[in-house]
Amino acid sequence: MQIIKEAIAGTVESSDLMVKIAPASGELEIVIHSEVYKQFGEQIRSVVAQTLEQMAVHEGIVIIEDKGALDCVIRARVQSALLRAADAQHINWEALV
Repeated sequence: MQIIKEAIAGTVESSDLMVKIAPASGELEIVIHSEVYKQFGEQIRSVVAQTLEQMAVHEGIVIIEDKGALDCVIRARVQSALLRAADAQHINWEALV
């Protein structure tokens, strides 16, 4: 999946997160801002990285503004932002685990 435009999903309300995605050539960068980074930063990064891998994203920039979201919320927000950023017309539902 190729990121062709900027996209946003989510909110900055409690127990949610906002995902911002933009195209970038040659690299995949994940930036995480979280109130609970010391406790859960590596778990957040792991969920984001797994979701990007499942959706075959290899380059772009992903910025996470976390407010204590659960893994399932992180995954859903990243998937939504990716589908918007790729301007996906045909969705591979099997990739959305």
